This record gives sequence, structure tokens and C-alpha cells, in this order.
Amino acid sequence: MVWLEYLLPLIFLFPMAAMGSIVLALRSLHDARVNSPFNAPLHEPGQALRSRLDKAFSSLFLNGALGPIVSLAPLVYGMGRMLFVQRQDWVEWALYGLLSTLLVLMFSLLLVRDYQRIRRLKLGLACELAVGQELERLVRPDAHPYYVFHDIPTDSFTIDHVVVTPHGVFVVETRARTLAIGSDGKELNTVAVERERLRFPHWQERRPLHKTRQGVSWLSHWLKRRCGVNVPVRGVLALPGWQIDTSEAAPDILVVSGDNLARQLTELKPGPLDDAIHDKIINVLLERAKLMELKHLRKPSV
Repeated sequence: MVWLEYLLPLIFLFPMAAMGSIVLALRSLHDARVNSPFNAPLHEPGQALRSRLDKAFSSLFLNGALGPIVSLAPLVYGMGRMLFVQRQDWVEWALYGLLSTLLVLMFSLLLVRDYQRIRRLKLGLACELAVGQELERLVRPDAHPYYVFHDIPTDSFTIDHVVVTPHGVFVVETRARTLAIGSDGKELNTVAVERERLRFPHWQERRPLHKTRQGVSWLSHWLKRRCGVNVPVRGVLALPGWQIDTSEAAPDILVVSGDNLARQLTELKPGPLDDAIHDKIINVLLERAKLMELKHLRKPSV
């Protein structure tokens, strides 16, 4: 029967399928997430980026391990076909070789994508940790009632940092950008801030300012609903490693390099904030962080 010539070679693919199953089972070793044994979420600076970096490493592991197995599968199947047919069809062999070549190319592109993604996420995480470490200097005993939250989830995105001070609330966004290189080989590290865009040496961006304003708008409306009063919220965009030119910047967003950020926030006074509202803001933000963390933990894994 002709169909057996195509069915029986599948036997040679069973060991490769078993190896693929082992690779999929070992993927869980790349899950570095841990849960607190106490009734409180574990949340560090850059937690969202840590999760994305963990997924990127998991994707790199899968593509690197499954790539050779999947790419060789057509050739192994073709070699099995040789044992059950009397006449070799070179067109069929060419198709097997073409399919293997396409699979190798596809997995190579996926590995390059994973490498670039991991490189970007590592840079972003380093900047998040640097800014988070600087913000931690705000945390003092009762004499200085400052509070810093990291990775506050909104309805559709995540705010990198929220800082509560006696004089207002700050939305702090961090963006990591590699320094540009000039024609003379020297680093160009100055970014000009305009009302709607950032002008880097060789490119320009609008999204970081838009994202910061979006975070300010969401937090202002959310705090008003929860606290019943208008809460002064100011946006801050940190670009670690860059020199900032704010001569044309809009007054609503403070763009800084991140150095001395703690001191700058203590000197800013977006508006009056009495003690009762100050404490309520901290409590509602703690509740939201805990609620979203519990919601994430209860979400069934795919």
C-alpha cells in the first residue's frame, strides 16, 4: 500500500519527538519567578522587566534547543523513506532539503531576535535598577514621610515608579537608550527635550513623553476616584546616562538624567497635600499593588 510508504518513516521521528518533549519539560527551569511565603507581594524595581527578561531567556532556550531538532526532522523523515521505496525521487529529496533550509533560517532569525531582545531588556533593567536605587534614598523614618512604589499596574500598562511625598505625587518613567557615536568616534550624550518629542543625536522619539503624560493622567483620575479630592501629580522622565537640554521643554514633564533624582523630588512641590490624604494615597496604592499581584498569581498558566 502506497500510504504505508509515507506512514512508516514516521517511526524515525519518535526519538526526536521524545527529545523535543524533554526540552519543553525543562523549560520550567528558566522560570526564575518566586512567590513570598507571607501575605505580601514580592516587588522590586524593574519587576516587569525582570519578568520580560525571564520570558526572553525561556524563548532563547526553546529556539536554541528545538531549532536543531525541528530542522533535522525533514531529513530524518526522508532517510526513513529510503528504506521503504524502491525508486528514489530526487525532487522529493530536494523538497526535504529545502524545508530543512527554511527551518534553519527561521530559527536563526528567531535566535537573533531573542539576542537583541535580551540585550535591550538588560539595558532597560540596568537603568530601572539605577533609578530605583536612587529613589530608595527618599525612604526615611517618620521624620521624612516619603514612599516609593515600583511597577504600579494600570488598566492597560505599567508605571515604572510612583513616588509619594508630603508635597505631591510623582510618576517616574525610565527609558534606556544607547549613547550615539559621532563621526569622530566619540560618544554623543546630549538629548534635547521639546514639548512633544525627544531629539537624540541621530533620531527622535515621542512615545516616552506620551507614556509619561498617560501615566500622570491615569494616576490623577484614579486617585481622585479613590480619595475624593484632586491630588497633585507630576510626571518625571529619567534618561540615565544622558545630558538633558530642557531649554525648549514643556513645564508639565520633568526630564532628568537620574543623577540626584531623590534630591530633585524632595525640592519639587506640585501642590498642597495634607497628612490624611497623604496617608490615604499610600494605602490605596498598597492595596492596588497587592490586589494586582494576587490577580496575577491566580491567573491560570498557559
